[in-house]
Amino acid sequence: MTSDPSKHRRRSIRLQGYDYSRAGAYFVTVCAQNREYLFGEIADGEMRLNEAGKIVRNEWLRTGDIRSNVELDAFVVMPNHLHAIVFLSDEPRRRGDRPVAPTGPTPGSIGAIMAGFKSITTKRINEMRNTPGASVWQRNYYEHIIRDGESLDKIREYIVNNPMQWAFDRENLNIVRVRAGFKPAPTKE
Repeated sequence: MTSDPSKHRRRSIRLQGYDYSRAGAYFVTVCAQNREYLFGEIADGEMRLNEAGKIVRNEWLRTGDIRSNVELDAFVVMPNHLHAIVFLSDEPRRRGDRPVAPTGPTPGSIGAIMAGFKSITTKRINEMRNTPGASVWQRNYYEHIIRDGESLDKIREYIVNNPMQWAFDRENLNIVRVRAGFKPAPTKE
């Protein structure tokens, strides 16, 4: 029995036909596997990184150091995700930049940057936890092409304020309430 490729194809969330190695500004979000709280916690509106969160932060900062076409802007490591703004330039790659396999993302692209970041953080976190092969990140990531200064300013503000808004995020609200001691309402069967 053969499988139907139209039923088993992942739908791309990328802008069709767009070159993600093109110079510009990008807002990226990458989420922990199953949105687990792996990187620390929010306390008093501030993110408190645990050891895994420190690895994520440090490797994100290295991203700008090891890639000649990348400039990092605002970012925040949250309990279960990372938000960041990345600027790509047309600057040629340095000899120290690692090439990507021909079947992988375009070298120097947002896809290659995120793949490298997710790979090294997964390796380091798994070494720390002694959990070889465990997934740390969801398979994909989200990106938004930042098209103007007004949008850039709004996204920067969103990133900076993200820890203070954590308790109000509907995806986190029930988890935050349970951790604060509130009991969820019983469900009717």
